[in-house]
Amino acid sequence: MNFAILAVTATAMLSGCATNEQDRRAGTGAVVGAGVGAVAGQAIGQNTRSTVGGAAGGALLGAVVGTASTPSKDRNSCRYRRSDGTIFIAPC
Repeated sequence: MNFAILAVTATAMLSGCATNEQDRRAGTGAVVGAGVGAVAGQAIGQNTRSTVGGAAGGALLGAVVGTASTPSKDRNSCRYRRSDGTIFIAPC
């Protein structure tokens, strides 16, 4: 269990060093995923090995989801608002 706490703490500290939004989202997803995975692993397996495995799997899945949920920023596109309030993206 101590290893899982150390891994989550290290991931949280490293996610604070992220320089762009995608890295920050990946780090946050990894931290949240590790926490949820550790709780689920402990609930299912009721031993340290299951807790560590759940934390590792959750961190991996959380990082993937965090990275995938980053909105893409096309530098050649701008967001515009129509008079009816809808937003559309077109070349700048």
